[in-house]
Amino acid sequence: MESINFLDLFQGIATLAASEPSIMFSRIFLIFLGMLLIYLGRKEILEPLLMIPMGLGMAAVNAGVLFFEGGKMGTLFIDPLAGGKQVPGGAVPDTVHRIATENTIDVLNALQIDFLQPVYTLTFSNGLIAVLVFMGIGVLLDVGFVMARPFQSMFVAICGELGTAVTFPVAVWLGLTEREAAAVAMIGGADGPMVLFASLVLAKHLFVPITVVGYLYLGLTYGGYPFLIKALVPHRLRACQMPFEKTRTISAGEKLLFAVVTCVTLCLLFPVAAPLFLALFVGVAVRESGITHFSDLFGSTFLYGATFFLGLVLGVLCEANTLLDPTVLKLLLLGIFALTISAIGGLIGGYVLYFATHGKYNPVIGIAAVSCVPTTSKVAQKVVSEARADVLVMPHALGVNISGVITSAIFAAAFVTLLH
Repeated sequence: MESINFLDLFQGIATLAASEPSIMFSRIFLIFLGMLLIYLGRKEILEPLLMIPMGLGMAAVNAGVLFFEGGKMGTLFIDPLAGGKQVPGGAVPDTVHRIATENTIDVLNALQIDFLQPVYTLTFSNGLIAVLVFMGIGVLLDVGFVMARPFQSMFVAICGELGTAVTFPVAVWLGLTEREAAAVAMIGGADGPMVLFASLVLAKHLFVPITVVGYLYLGLTYGGYPFLIKALVPHRLRACQMPFEKTRTISAGEKLLFAVVTCVTLCLLFPVAAPLFLALFVGVAVRESGITHFSDLFGSTFLYGATFFLGLVLGVLCEANTLLDPTVLKLLLLGIFALTISAIGGLIGGYVLYFATHGKYNPVIGIAAVSCVPTTSKVAQKVVSEARADVLVMPHALGVNISGVITSAIFAAAFVTLLH
């Protein structure tokens, strides 16, 4: 029996040793970064629902690299580029057919080998995962918070899209195409399904890095935004008492009517995003119709199942070769820029209402315009409670938060309509 080489047996280590230094150090860095995300998720410094599966997936995929035929390195997780051969412009029918056949064979081979490939191919690359998440979010949304104070909520939500609006020209200036710039600018809306949808439609070749960057940063908002709020809003304003206001009780029938009219109107204006509008508002309609069986299905099974696979697949997509693309550095910088400017825009909206109401509106509520539902609402209440325990801003923050989902959907639809 021939002796077995140590590196032949432990191929994860062998592929590390055989990789270029940049790949090797990137893999090691991403393994430890994945571990850090798990720790931060466990401590609830970052969003655990996303960070724990994402962190473990990131660590596992960068550790589990092996050799295939011809010395090529790869994993048994996902091939996001399967079927990605482009048909050249002006190609003759025979060439189109050949490339289409090769793409189909590549996808079928990947589906039979890579264990997460079916999840990626059948739910990510067609946007189904975003629709499932939106259905679950819709069940959790109480649109009564928006209907109680629609003009205030929508004004602040629009201010929270400042990062999306500003990042687009900055991204073009940095050398991205208009479609690529629009896709990465959607990170400023802090709405994961919208980021996923826009990148799929506008810049499919950047879908993986944009989605990974977007969701990674969305997880960081919970840890980073409190510091930004404290830097921009002084203690006395964070402790601003919201006056008691009499608001009439909004019936379930009125909320259902709002959901139906808003859904139909937005689908009429922006048909390209109609699946997402339908998913969001069908969740609201189920909630307000009292269909508990569907509410449990959407708000529990669909939402948590989709969120788990979303985090896991995004972590597995954080493979060193994918993230070493020079464009990814631009996306990393633009993503954090977009979310920072959106947060500042939301706080500016909060300040405007603070002065317009002569000090009767807490400006911290503006952070909820960054529509990471309900994370930024919880951030707003947490920061305010630290300044003064008896101040309640959550109802106002949720109204702004839900309005932010609608405004980010409108921005995504507008970009797709104008640029696709």
